[in-house]
Amino acid sequence: MPFPRSSGILLHPTSFPGRFGMGDLGLEAYRFIDFLRESSQQFWQVLPLGPTGYGNSPYASYSALAGNPLLISPEKLVEQGLLAHEDFANLPTFEAFKVDYDQVKPIKIELLKKACENFKNKATPIQQTEFAGFCDSKAYWLDDYALFMALKDAHDETSWHTWKPEFAKREPEALERIRRELTAEIFFHKFTQYEFFRQWSQLKTYANMSGIQIVGDIPIYVAHDSADVWSHPDIFCLDEQTGEAALMAGVPPDYFSETGQLWGNPIYNWEELKKQDFKWWIGRFEAMLDYVDVIRVDHFRGFEAYWAVKRGQETAIHGEWIKAPGEELFEVIKQQLGKLPVMAEDLGVITPEVEALRDKYEFPGMKILQFAFSADAGNPFLPFNYSRNCIVYTGTHDNDTTISWFNQTTQEEKQYLLHYLGCHSPEGIHWDFIRLAMTSVANQAILPLQDVLGLGGEARMNFPSIAEGNWEWRYQADALTKELSDRLQTLTRLSGRAPQSK
Repeated sequence: MPFPRSSGILLHPTSFPGRFGMGDLGLEAYRFIDFLRESSQQFWQVLPLGPTGYGNSPYASYSALAGNPLLISPEKLVEQGLLAHEDFANLPTFEAFKVDYDQVKPIKIELLKKACENFKNKATPIQQTEFAGFCDSKAYWLDDYALFMALKDAHDETSWHTWKPEFAKREPEALERIRRELTAEIFFHKFTQYEFFRQWSQLKTYANMSGIQIVGDIPIYVAHDSADVWSHPDIFCLDEQTGEAALMAGVPPDYFSETGQLWGNPIYNWEELKKQDFKWWIGRFEAMLDYVDVIRVDHFRGFEAYWAVKRGQETAIHGEWIKAPGEELFEVIKQQLGKLPVMAEDLGVITPEVEALRDKYEFPGMKILQFAFSADAGNPFLPFNYSRNCIVYTGTHDNDTTISWFNQTTQEEKQYLLHYLGCHSPEGIHWDFIRLAMTSVANQAILPLQDVLGLGGEARMNFPSIAEGNWEWRYQADALTKELSDRLQTLTRLSGRAPQSK
């Protein structure tokens, strides 16, 4: 569906400042929303919010529907009476500009376990009722998720397909027995989900009251080592003997990699999904709309046709395109959930068939300014080639920051870009890019906070195809100044993207 002319900022919650080594849903999240409001922004785009595994990627979560416990604010737990300030007395000194997940995770998990024990012993009747209601309403995914995570803990974090066969294949008697043995561990994982969604719901309410809509992210694929694949093996292409992915997801060679990107996620068994009337997908969209306002569908082109690579391949070069039933899926979703507030990530190898699927449902696609300056007037990423129903970005979480990207372009590309922008100097190139995005005809302009802050390559969020060292960037509390807010607000108003006065 088309959206009114507006703008917003892309920032994942892990990037917030704070005393616990990584961003969370506490005070700095509320301050960021204040910054958005004061800057006349209307959208806050986040990456997937699920619990992350190896590599800490939000796009490789242990669950498509759960929240990341590491985002829970310990200070908010103090407000709940579940922790005390004394519990923070011996915190180490954390890195200020990046997240050291190996340092942060054990400390935050220990605090969460203490809060869980206090909840068991001290929860008020209202808290107990709320917790029971949460567990009941989310049981369709929460029961499997909590058992899955408890089993992972018991198996030293190894992947589910390496567990004992009775657990890997979900034999009912074995699962019933282990549920009894892991009662405390299962309760802990349910508690962290309750607390995550309680804190997130409060934050979302504050954002909405401030005139800010939250754009969430649905990765098309889920991680092989996830509660989803473990509990629904029939809807994925798995090897029946080993449980490994028989067909792996990825993309062929592209802008980011000469050998393509081999993600390793299992491909969907679309025939089985169709037999089930896409029940799993409908539940996923429905759950997302419970805690975000707009859904960005990652790798949208995979709903028209997907790149499948057979198990055993080490790169994505040797794969094939296979037709997907995207139109059937979105028709069923439309019938059951109505017209969806969806944005389509339509980057990569885009065919007329992909564009037709996107346009049939009026999903706005994405335009990336860093892809625009190839000295080709027909380049679809050049602003004068945009339609109104699209979202323009200076760059995304997969791109370098604008300043770092510009510094690495060729001299010829620099000259072309400066002539296009009408600039004589590259100084302030990030604001030239922001102005170009904001003044384009695109209905939405989304700016990574790194570009608003004018940061270099040290602030890059992700290097595609590189498994480690990503998702670590954080900004400092004094970065969001009034001067910056005023400058962004002025440009937002000049470009007709500010909220309309009532």
